[in-house]
Amino acid sequence: MAIWNLGSINVDIVFSVPHILEPGETLSSTGREIFLGGKGANMSVAAARAAARVNHIGAVGKDGEWAADRLLEYGVDTRNIAVLDTDTAQAIIMVDPHGENAIVLHPGANVEIPQTVLQTAMAEAQTGDWLVLQNETNLQRTAASMGKQMGLNVAYAAAPFDPDRVMAVLPYLDFLILNAVEAEQLREATGQSPDDLPVRDVIVTLGADGADWYGTSGKQHFDAIKVEPVDTTGAGDTFTGYVLAGLDRGMTMEQSIEQATKASALMVTRHGTADVIPDLSEVLAFQS
Repeated sequence: MAIWNLGSINVDIVFSVPHILEPGETLSSTGREIFLGGKGANMSVAAARAAARVNHIGAVGKDGEWAADRLLEYGVDTRNIAVLDTDTAQAIIMVDPHGENAIVLHPGANVEIPQTVLQTAMAEAQTGDWLVLQNETNLQRTAASMGKQMGLNVAYAAAPFDPDRVMAVLPYLDFLILNAVEAEQLREATGQSPDDLPVRDVIVTLGADGADWYGTSGKQHFDAIKVEPVDTTGAGDTFTGYVLAGLDRGMTMEQSIEQATKASALMVTRHGTADVIPDLSEVLAFQS
């Protein structure tokens, strides 16, 4: 089987700061690094490192061709990444000494993915494959509808949260993942809690408190693994990529979540985004 990811690709510019900026404040950084990032790219790398066959559907500008090359180096099929006459998306990320972050995003090519690129990619997908979407690209509803009609398992990461965009794809979803804040925002927008949603599987991530899975047997809680975080950026994307890879490889949801919990725990002990996502051998060797 395979995972098809209509996903964002960002250049992540990460500044280490003494604390997250307040309005009107000017602050000198204590460090600066550039990484491959974007929720989509992070999920593709995580799933590939978890031994899944991953096909990324997206776009970069000419200034971001290196990002597509790096995805290829990490084992992701990049044939359906368009190079457009526009800017590659950028994320300005501030990380404080406790690992908390604040992010400013310039969407660039992520919201200009040509529909022909999506159609070409989907022509290769097979019934039973996974299609994953996030809120950082265009064509989400088109892709979700197409995936459902083709018999794909459609997964959606509802971030950055937008109630209208979530509601537009909700009827097509088999799997929804969101964090606790996003779950509350969705409840306020729809009046529905996670266990009320018309989706087969819903996962609500809770940061250091773990995750809740709402499936056909009801709610099941999974504890987080206690580690000393240095950077939480990309941890949720790592978790999502590992869960989807596990499911695609025939693991149960419980097994997939447990493996993803280890991967995200390792991730928060590292500075960076896609470039530092742990591979499966590291996850399997990790002793919690």
